[in-house]
Amino acid sequence: MVAEEVRYEPVSVKAVLAEMKDTAELLIDLSYSAVLGDSDALAEEVLELEARMDLLQMQGRMSVLLAARNPEDAEALAPVLGVIAAAEKVSNAAGDIAKIVLEEIGMPPAIRGGLHDATETVIRLRADADAPAVGVALGTSHLETETGVRVIAIRRESAVQKQQWLLNPGAGTTVEADDVLLLRGQDAGLAAAVTAVADAGFTPPARPDGSVPDLERAVDSIVLMKDMSELAVDLAYGAVLFDSRPVAEEVSELEVEMDALKSRLEAWGLRAAAAVEDPVELRGLFHLAAATEVISDAALEIAEGVLRGIDAHPVVAAAVQESDEVIIRAEVGGDATLAGRSLGEQAVQTETGMRVIAVRRAAGWVVQPDAATTVAAGDILIAKGTRAGADRLRGLVDHPDGS
Repeated sequence: MVAEEVRYEPVSVKAVLAEMKDTAELLIDLSYSAVLGDSDALAEEVLELEARMDLLQMQGRMSVLLAARNPEDAEALAPVLGVIAAAEKVSNAAGDIAKIVLEEIGMPPAIRGGLHDATETVIRLRADADAPAVGVALGTSHLETETGVRVIAIRRESAVQKQQWLLNPGAGTTVEADDVLLLRGQDAGLAAAVTAVADAGFTPPARPDGSVPDLERAVDSIVLMKDMSELAVDLAYGAVLFDSRPVAEEVSELEVEMDALKSRLEAWGLRAAAAVEDPVELRGLFHLAAATEVISDAALEIAEGVLRGIDAHPVVAAAVQESDEVIIRAEVGGDATLAGRSLGEQAVQTETGMRVIAVRRAAGWVVQPDAATTVAAGDILIAKGTRAGADRLRGLVDHPDGS
């Protein structure tokens, strides 16, 4: 891929930061999905977005450097450069994950099966002109509400603009013929969603038979590392947005845990080498673990300014606010409505629109809790969703009547 020439353009730092944030989050999803489905097409999309990120980081750095007029400006803007560099690091790590597929580095089938069982699937397809959902807004087609599948990005080409990425498309976004859509969801929902937007079928990735105990432990570790790296990135941006040292400290603790997980994974992977037919296949597992750790390191770099007591520059917080979703940290009170009840019993996601992405308690982290997870007084919930939903969730954890 030929690098695009970069020249200074008067672009908004806020706009660059917002696009880098959204792109970095999308890249994590796409890269893992490329490995899960052994998909060259998704891996190529990752490299396309990685090239876009290279351009964005250069534009962002130029604009930040021009904005510094004195030592005080330099001190305030230094963390902004750190955020830009960290987002690029996430992008590069995602590219390394995609190369596991494109360069046929090797991945044990059990890894793909384990990832499939633990994560939602992301697929890529091109919109067909005659499909029911094409030519209408996503909100009008009710694609997400009827299938549970979300369109997480759209790549569009036109005569005016060679290529345009629509990240986090909303209810008002209209799907056009020949758009390349990236959809995320469960297999059953994806089958219905594909029919709505394309003249194609959906075949879920095959689940391999057979197991190797040490390899199964390695799979569990890599799934947990993936979840924790995504959580760390979410928390890092939340720490910057709210200038919250406690949230930034959560990122730091996650990064330490990621180091320990990587060490355990390497040990289990090496033990499994004697039990697999071709040990060379394990190379991809170690590449995946190394790239995932880099993502958590990048998350810590995003939060570093907060940890060092440097006030977050307003442009960073403004860029994070451009996202449709907010992140909150809320402690469950002793007499709260949610205390002693499961997330499913209280229908937290349905009632509030917030997705609890982690629970921190004395015994440790519960990452990606499910409906059966019971919440206790003193638990700290990390949740992601709309601002209105955040207020509703705070009601459930602060007051006994949920008001």
